[in-house]
Amino acid sequence: MAAHAHDRVADSGKARSLQSRRPQPVALYLFALMLVILLPALIVALVLLNSTNDAQEKVVESLTNATVQAMGQSVDREISGMITTLRVLSSDQSLEAGDLEQFHRRATIALAGTGSYIIGIDEDANQLVNSRVEFGAPLGQTSDMITAARALERARPTVSNLFFGQVAQTWVYNVWLPLAEDAPVRLLALTQNARDLIPVLQSRELPQGWNAALVDGTNTVIASTTGDEFSIGDTLPMRRNLEDTASGWTEEVFHDEKVVTAEWRSGLTGWRIIAWASAAQVKRPLGESLLQLAAWGLVIAVVASLIAVFIAQQLSRSVRGLRLDAQRLGRGEAVFERYYPVAEIDEVSKALVQASRQRQTAERDVRFLMRELAHRSKNQMAVISAMAKQTARGATDVPRYVEALERRIMGLARSTDLLLAHGRAGVSLRELVDLHLAPFRPQELARVKVDGADLRINPQGAQILGMAVHELAVNATQYGAFADEKGRLTLTWVEDGDQLAMRWRETLSGPLKASERAGFGTTVLRSMVGGALGAKVERHEHADGVEWTIDIPMTALDPAFAAVRPDEQLQERKNQ
Repeated sequence: MAAHAHDRVADSGKARSLQSRRPQPVALYLFALMLVILLPALIVALVLLNSTNDAQEKVVESLTNATVQAMGQSVDREISGMITTLRVLSSDQSLEAGDLEQFHRRATIALAGTGSYIIGIDEDANQLVNSRVEFGAPLGQTSDMITAARALERARPTVSNLFFGQVAQTWVYNVWLPLAEDAPVRLLALTQNARDLIPVLQSRELPQGWNAALVDGTNTVIASTTGDEFSIGDTLPMRRNLEDTASGWTEEVFHDEKVVTAEWRSGLTGWRIIAWASAAQVKRPLGESLLQLAAWGLVIAVVASLIAVFIAQQLSRSVRGLRLDAQRLGRGEAVFERYYPVAEIDEVSKALVQASRQRQTAERDVRFLMRELAHRSKNQMAVISAMAKQTARGATDVPRYVEALERRIMGLARSTDLLLAHGRAGVSLRELVDLHLAPFRPQELARVKVDGADLRINPQGAQILGMAVHELAVNATQYGAFADEKGRLTLTWVEDGDQLAMRWRETLSGPLKASERAGFGTTVLRSMVGGALGAKVERHEHADGVEWTIDIPMTALDPAFAAVRPDEQLQERKNQ
């Protein structure tokens, strides 16, 4: 009792659990599937975009650094050229001879069109020569005394920072070359206007949105690509840490806006090339890509949602149709074919239609068998009554009577079994013959030969032919081929036009023993087969045996009446 109570409680708990798990519509599963596919795809796309953007930034960074370096190298080449020119001019014979007027004239001619001018000063930084003015014009001390002193201290060419030249009345820079201590001119300098370096910067094209400036050791702008934004002589508010030699990108704030800067420092002059661009400009490709990704993601999500809704509607409509068909099938009603857009659901629908047809056929077969069983029961009672009377005539004692009657009733039962097993599908003639011969077959199988097409016959013909084969087998066991140890039986039938021609031929090893009177077998063959089926039955005696010929009209067997058997139908499907 306790175990049953426990099972009931468990079943009740399972029922409540099943009720609590409410089924969800197919649209929800489709949306979930869409999210499962779309979200990882968007995440992967975002990661790839970020990786691509990083790679693009590295490319732009490398390109910017390379361009800044190329600008600086162009400036260095300009300065190196000025140093070379100074060395050439310092070896002029007129300078060595102290003929400064001649030196002034020759230097002016040599530097014509270069934008550079020669300056010569003595030990006290007084200007002795300046090709910006006529020789002999009054000149004061140089405006770049600090760089001149450093050049004398270093005893090698030295480049100045940017300064405002008093003679030139503009922003200039000098390249100083120390001469011999006993020379009348202690230092030579090539001076050049700062604006002449602007074309050198502009000869290299920076990536879009980038600007660059050439600054001296005090972060003063010597030249820039920005036009009027940074004038010559302005202080650049970026990369103020003059000791920082990092060439990579650095983020700074300029005009309340984040900028990215890159730098290259010259080992020859100490000047720097500083390039910068708006951080937003640099990051814009990623932002634009993210916006495009978001826009396309939204479009894809909307389109996928619409497709999911459409598919959900199609599936829901199809499933509702299947439910209605299943309900009709459950009620025993006919289910008719209908179109479903989903192939799998269409297959299920066809299966329901087929099941409906099979059920209708099975129900008709059951009704038929019930009517047939009632009809055959009456007939069998009459047949059994006739069998009892005929068996009694040939019997000599009760045991032999009971044995003979039992055998004939069992033969009739085997025919009935075949009828019930196949129903309206009819009975296989080959199966009927094998079934009735099986109890009488000798051990030597070669003594029995059965040959004929496996055609189908109606139930009445099956019963009567089954009894006929049974009686012929009984006779063969008592008097014929099965009683003779060397006897043989050959049973054949062929469809000859509108008749079925059966031949029962027994071959004996000795002469045939004639029976004194006609038994029940002969009565079955002549009366029932001949009378009920309208067949022509003849018996022929031969020296080595007996032969029965039975010609039955095909209309009595009615093979077209038989339907396809369910097992054969299943086999046909497997073969397909």
